[in-house]
Parts: sequence; C-alpha cells; structure tokens
Amino acid sequence: MDIKKKDIDALNAVVTVDIKKEDYQDKVNKVLNNYRKTANVPGFRKGHIPMGMVQKQYGQAVLVEEVNKLLQEGLHKFMTEEKLDVLGNPLPKNETVVDWNSDDFTFQFDLGMAPKFDVDVTKKSVNNYKVVADKKMLDNQVKTIRKQYGKLTKKDTVSKGDEITGTFTNEAEGIDKSTTLELDSLKGKKQITALMGAKVGDVVTLKTKGLFADDHDNQKHLGVAQDKAHSLDVEVSFKIEELNTREMADLNQELFDKLFGKDTVKSEEELKAKIKEDAEKQFEQQSDQKMLNDVVDSLIENTKFDLPKEFLEKWIQVSSEKPMTEEEAKAEYERSEKGLRYQLIEGKLRAENNLQATFEELKDYSRQMIKGQMAQFGQMDPSDEELDNIAARIMSNEEEVKRISEQLNTNKLMHYFKENAKLKTKEVTYEKFIKEAYE
Repeated sequence: MDIKKKDIDALNAVVTVDIKKEDYQDKVNKVLNNYRKTANVPGFRKGHIPMGMVQKQYGQAVLVEEVNKLLQEGLHKFMTEEKLDVLGNPLPKNETVVDWNSDDFTFQFDLGMAPKFDVDVTKKSVNNYKVVADKKMLDNQVKTIRKQYGKLTKKDTVSKGDEITGTFTNEAEGIDKSTTLELDSLKGKKQITALMGAKVGDVVTLKTKGLFADDHDNQKHLGVAQDKAHSLDVEVSFKIEELNTREMADLNQELFDKLFGKDTVKSEEELKAKIKEDAEKQFEQQSDQKMLNDVVDSLIENTKFDLPKEFLEKWIQVSSEKPMTEEEAKAEYERSEKGLRYQLIEGKLRAENNLQATFEELKDYSRQMIKGQMAQFGQMDPSDEELDNIAARIMSNEEEVKRISEQLNTNKLMHYFKENAKLKTKEVTYEKFIKEAYE
C-alpha cells in the first residue's frame, strides 16, 4: 500500500492511497475459507462447498470490506505518523470511481488543514471589573433583612409600605394570577393612588403599562409570558384579599446570631462589612465570567487566520445526520465559524501553556468540591478515606467526569487570562456593572 499527500495550498491537500492485490489478497482468502467451512448450502456437506461457489456468492462483498478496512487503517496510520493537523475528516473526492473488478485500487481524499497562527492575549486590553457593594446597596440589603425577619401585622386598609395579596385578572389576555406585592414596588402615581385607601375585598382597576418599576415584574405578578412582559398595555382587575404591614426587625444580637451564628457579628457596622464581603465574593464570580467572555471575543476578533471554507462547507453537508443542501451547509458554516475559530484558538492556548486538566488534578478538584459541599451540612473535617471513596465514585461516572473537567478547564483558562491577558481594572457598583456588562 502506498500513500502520498499533495498540498494544494496552505489549507487544502489531497491524499492518494494505492492498494495492490498483494495488500489484501491473503485477508480476503482467509475470510472466504472461513465462509467455506461454516456456510450451510443445500446439496453440499458443511465444509465441502466448492470455493468457486463461495467466491461467486461472497467474493466481491468480502473484497470491498477488506479493502475498506485496509484503507481506513492505512489512512489513520499515515495521518498519525505524519502528524497532520486536519479539520473535520478526510472526504473522498467526488471524481473517485472504484472498479471492484480490478486487482489494484486508487483512492483520493480531500483534507482541510488547520491554519498556522499565533495567539497574543496582550494584543488588546479588556475590562476586568472590580464590583463593589456601595453604601446604597448595603443600606438596601440591611432594609431587606429587617423586612424579611420582621413581624407581619394584618390590616384592613391600604397605606404606604404595605404588602398586598390579591389576584390579577383579565379574561382577554388569559390573566388570572394570585400574587403578593409591595405597594412601594409600583411605579405609576395613578396606580398607587388607586390602591391607597382600598380595603380587603375591594376590586381595583389598574393599567399594566408602567405599573411596576421593572417591566419584568409583569411576568412575575401577572403570569404573562416573557415576550409580553415589556409591551403589555391592558387594564387588569386586582382583587385585594389580604393586607399586611411589616414591622422591621431590630438590629440586635439576636438577629445577628440568627443570620451568621453566635457572636460572629456584633454591630450594624460589622453586619454591613459581612454583607459587603459576601456580596463582593459573589460579584467576583460574575466579573470573572464577564472577563472570560470578553477575552474570548477579543481573541476571536484579533487573531487573524484563514480557514478552508469550501472544504468545511462540504464536510458539514456530508457529515450532517439529516440530508443538507449546499445552501444549508453554507448557512450552517456561517453560524458555526466563530465557534470553530475559538476552538482552534483555545486548543492552541491549552497545548502551548499546559492548560489541560490531568487526572490527578480532576481527582483533587473533586475532593475539594466534595469537602465544600460537606461543610455546608456541618461536616467540617471529613477523613481522607471518606473523601477518596466519594471521589472514586464520582470519577467512575463518565458524565460527572465530563462536567468536572469542563469546570476545571474553564478555571485554568480563566487563571491564565488573569495572569497573562492585557486587563484593565475598572471599579464599579453592581448596578453600573449590570448596565455596562449586559445592556
């Protein structure tokens, strides 16, 4: 068997495989002899069927199978030994026509070659947000805690600061939703005025446009679909079923101990410091994810290389589970090109900087994850044997290993970007971070 590669250009090549009779004949004869020994043919004793009959009945099918086995094995070995960096899989050339009555065969395959390029994570700066909990947020959090742990007192008449339980209805829009809302969460002055002074059992007509400070609350309180929440402009009936006023909890040691454990927090200042610490830890996770996304987008935009577009479009069409036209394959390529570019960039980064998780790292990561979960349930000091046993069960589950691998590999990439990418620290409040990052 002879295999040769011819480069068409930097991104495309053709591999020619020549298979001669001596490459496959012994394998074909061995299979046919086995058929001769085991086949049941009326009129002949088992094992005494004429070889000519076996050849006529099974010869070409066996030939095709054995030649294809040789072809696939030879092609795989050639690509491995030559260390060919290809995209997709080799595609048989359209003009290849096989005459199975011949002794020798020639096959040709198109290859799409991976491009050569360099990755520079310092080419363009990216914001690395440091999200801080400002005074406004801390005051609101303290207020929320005091409300949450405060005392509810029933009332008959709506006044400022009340919690109102009732049912919104609008037959035409299919609205029939029981909910509890705070009067302070309403936006429109007319809406608030309509409710002020109303009593339990009253039915108040309200307009949905501008009803809440956040239009998303239409989805929460009216039960409408997300796509309707922003544009809903109808009248709804609201039947008041229960009224409560909430007496705010005192900021005392009893409340502090209930929130954080005995004597962990001893004053309002310490409470705010604790809230700030916990909140900013959570913000850091969101900030890290935003940084990771932005660096990825920057790398895709600023790492320039060509792809074997025509080959990839053909490969997408051929490898699709469902029949696909050329136009559909081109459209699919356009949709997936950005992802493919990043796969190549990420693969190069991981290979050149040893960013692929090892088995031992996965095992240690799973141990730390288990230890953290056990701590949440009060098991602060599990034994090494206990951790190893649980980790072993996790590592025997293919889906769990895949999930943990993705987490750890993402973490390794994120730490690499933190240490090497061109990051510009930007300190913002959480409110401003959400606005800049997602709006």
